[in-house]
Amino acid sequence: MIIKSIELADYRNYDFLNMQFDKGTNILYGDNAQGKTNILEAIFVSATTKSHKGSKDGEIVRFGKEESHIRTYLEKEGVETRVDMHLRKSKSKGIAIDGQKVKKAADLLGLCNVVFFSPEDLGIIKNGPGERRRFVDMELCQLDSFYFYNLNHYNKIVNQRNKLLKDMFMNPDLKETLSIWDMQLVSFGSKVIERRKLFAEQLNDIIYDIHRKLSGDKEEIAVHYEPDVEIEEFEKRLKTNQERDIKSKITSVGPHRDDFSFTVGDVDIRRYGSQGQQRTAALSLKLSEIELVKKITKDTPILLLDDVLSELDSNRQNYLLNSIGDIQTIITCTGLEEFVNHRFEINNVYHVSEGRVSCMNQ
Repeated sequence: MIIKSIELADYRNYDFLNMQFDKGTNILYGDNAQGKTNILEAIFVSATTKSHKGSKDGEIVRFGKEESHIRTYLEKEGVETRVDMHLRKSKSKGIAIDGQKVKKAADLLGLCNVVFFSPEDLGIIKNGPGERRRFVDMELCQLDSFYFYNLNHYNKIVNQRNKLLKDMFMNPDLKETLSIWDMQLVSFGSKVIERRKLFAEQLNDIIYDIHRKLSGDKEEIAVHYEPDVEIEEFEKRLKTNQERDIKSKITSVGPHRDDFSFTVGDVDIRRYGSQGQQRTAALSLKLSEIELVKKITKDTPILLLDDVLSELDSNRQNYLLNSIGDIQTIITCTGLEEFVNHRFEINNVYHVSEGRVSCMNQ
């Protein structure tokens, strides 16, 4: 799958934009805060319905406007697909595929798989468990519609259970209804745990070789899924922690508290790895994400690199760029000098300045 073109209307700092992409490597360069990342974000939103930054729709709409539009033209094996997305400040977004309204986000997910890599992702290993869960969730939601369904329901139930725990402070009789939410929490949560466990296994099959090559055959990495609770213990732990949850007014058990660890040898590099080890592991993780999409979907994802090359040393830059291969890639950077010493084909070059995009192809 490739993206042929995108049209933006009243999207962040763009009043209107219509730009085409080559199926190979596309470079967007310009000073900071000119709108380069906004283009990548729009592509990501059109594929996943969500911003990679976690921004709400109202924050994406151009200042002073009430709504924003994204129109994306995709192509796979000669067949073109149009995705329209209507973002509004005060209402839920509207989505259409080839003019047909889509009622559920799940109907869009998986149509176009994207891998987004930004400098912030280099901290995924050393940062908190929330970021690692978010990485896993964003990838699995694209790859597995059942996971999206189960995770979405699980998160809603956690929020509803937490609300009930707060309401019980004023109305203790509501405690009788707690078991109803617990049953649903276990039902959907168990499916989330099961799929995350499989994801870790699938990731390990891929990341080992990538990381060995990246580290010059010096390191062997392993990914470990650390569930907050095992499926067979879930219901029991909820009951054991019930009084604590009532006092704290929050659900203390479940996959919303999961984590993933990364070890090199016997060392947990989340806590004890050097910055170089953590960055290499993060790069291995992103490259593994690309290969996992290929393996599961039998298709290539679109790779979005947001000013990440400036954060990598020359060896890691070379490895990343050499790994692109036949993947459509859209790269943002502040200057073209980053690519002078790299022997790979650049198909389109665009200059981005103050919400205006100019094609610079020679």
